[in-house]
Amino acid sequence: MTRREWLQRSGMGMGALACGALLEASIGENPLAPKKPPLPAKAKRIIHFFMNGGPSQVDTFDPKPALARYAGKTIPIHLRTERKTGAAFPSAFRFDKHGQSGIEVSEIFSHVASCADDLCVIRSMHTNVPNHEPSLMMMNCGAENQVRPSFGSWITYGLGSENQNLPGFIALCPGGLPVRGSNNWRSAFLPGAYQGTHIDTKYAEVERLVENIRNHTTSREQQRSQLDLLAELNRRHLQVRSEDAMLEARIQTFELAYRMQMEAAEVFDIGNEPAHVREMYGDTLYGRQTLIGRRLLERGVRFVQIWQGAGQPWDAHNNVEENHRRLAGECDRPIAALIRDLKQRGMLDSTLVIWGGEFGRTPTVELAAFGSNFNGSGGRDHNSYGFSMWLAGGGVKPGFVHGATDDFGFRSEQNRVHVHDLHATLLHLLGFDHETFTYRYAGRDFRLTDVHGDIVRAILA
Repeated sequence: MTRREWLQRSGMGMGALACGALLEASIGENPLAPKKPPLPAKAKRIIHFFMNGGPSQVDTFDPKPALARYAGKTIPIHLRTERKTGAAFPSAFRFDKHGQSGIEVSEIFSHVASCADDLCVIRSMHTNVPNHEPSLMMMNCGAENQVRPSFGSWITYGLGSENQNLPGFIALCPGGLPVRGSNNWRSAFLPGAYQGTHIDTKYAEVERLVENIRNHTTSREQQRSQLDLLAELNRRHLQVRSEDAMLEARIQTFELAYRMQMEAAEVFDIGNEPAHVREMYGDTLYGRQTLIGRRLLERGVRFVQIWQGAGQPWDAHNNVEENHRRLAGECDRPIAALIRDLKQRGMLDSTLVIWGGEFGRTPTVELAAFGSNFNGSGGRDHNSYGFSMWLAGGGVKPGFVHGATDDFGFRSEQNRVHVHDLHATLLHLLGFDHETFTYRYAGRDFRLTDVHGDIVRAILA
């Protein structure tokens, strides 16, 4: 044993104890092989529309007429916000009741509103802090600051994938990465095979969406022979370095990349869809990526996350009216098209559709957006105390509103739902007990909900 090997084995021994058995078992096996959940499940897959930046609840799915009555006045609620805020700031958008359920939705989501009887709107969400970075990590990974596996990674760890030629977890995000980058879909201490795969959907051409999706230099037989040789060398290397989870992940990645060349090109080519389906989603970036999302779900991908774009586009510290009208205009029609399309294909009952951001926004106008000058263009600060999300399909009550914020939309008050509660509920719908669905690492059994979370049974169908 060399000095380097001795240091690796002694200094990293605890990590080896945690994952060594799994790695040995996984040699020659596919970690993404489909698995049955331990409990009865309503949902088999998830598509998550992430409105990064934090959309305003009082401008989207939580109407507050009291704001109009208090316009320009101080509201009778003590506000604790990041920056100084002023008087009540009414929404610029009209809310109307829709469907037999009568759910009130903002005019900027008129297409989604047409699916009101399929929506389960949660108006009492809350999280811990009003900052993007920790709130993104809380929503996606169940922890604010510690490195933890993402929700999508937990799901692929528990359920595997129904398609061995595609990743089990795919994040569609155009123009780069959101805040905290790939941490939003990382596998952390879970095996690397469960990490999300990022696709930059700003490109329309298949070969730019996924690099090297087609092999133009060697035949499939030659490529298979090369890969078999590489795999054998890597496995021999792994036998004396069984604690090296990254090496095992690399072996699996080579295999997955090879298999993707057989199917991924067809999946990402939406030109294969009938013209009327493409028209339903719309010939826009968001329309294309949402249609790709449906095609991925249809082919067995377990978890698809669709982002609005790089950075935090919904972060409307100023001019919230223009910002929200534009962004809702980009995603409204494609999201509604997806719900209708899933219903037509008989997939909505087994697919959980999630819409929301990392937090909401204040019902008051922000006075100091990135400076000390008055923000006359009408923006809102971050708000972790109360915000809205909605779910559809996958075993949730359709045409249902759960919880409520105060009269002004600042703080959740009735039937409050923390992010941990949301995760516990989603895991329940997928067939897992969030308290026993764990992974042992560094001598501790970790779970997505940490030591928190209660199932929100009121929203279950």
